[in-house]
Amino acid sequence: MHEKKVRNISLWAFLLRGKIRLDLLEMGRLFVIDLQGETYSCKHCHTPFALTDDLISKSFHCKHGRAYLFENVVNVTVGEMEHRIMMTGWHTVADIFCVCCGSLVGWKYEIAYEKSQKYKEGKFIIERFKVLGPDGGGYDMNEDEPMIGSDEE
Repeated sequence: MHEKKVRNISLWAFLLRGKIRLDLLEMGRLFVIDLQGETYSCKHCHTPFALTDDLISKSFHCKHGRAYLFENVVNVTVGEMEHRIMMTGWHTVADIFCVCCGSLVGWKYEIAYEKSQKYKEGKFIIERFKVLGPDGGGYDMNEDEPMIGSDEE
């Protein structure tokens, strides 16, 4: 079983490096969950997002290339919910952002309106080019990939 450890980080450490979103200042302290095992992490600040065990599918696409569907993610903030039309129908989604550097990394499915898409509810999409893989390597944005089976507007 993989462990999750919570790391308490002073906001001043991030402020000194210019890596904290201003809306997090009001909270005083930032708690980052350290994941033990193979992870996907932010390509900008290396904050871990998800364990490889939580990866459901690598066959999703977004407007910038491939995207991965995860059961669980950590160390993200969830934005405002909005309705989007995607290749698989209408969904209510919320963008997700890295809790440390504020980068937009994907979205969370809140509601799927098509019966066949209900399995996505409560799950997360992370755009592949915005993360480092389990081997520590990054991915390039590829706008030339076919959009067949895509789930982005």
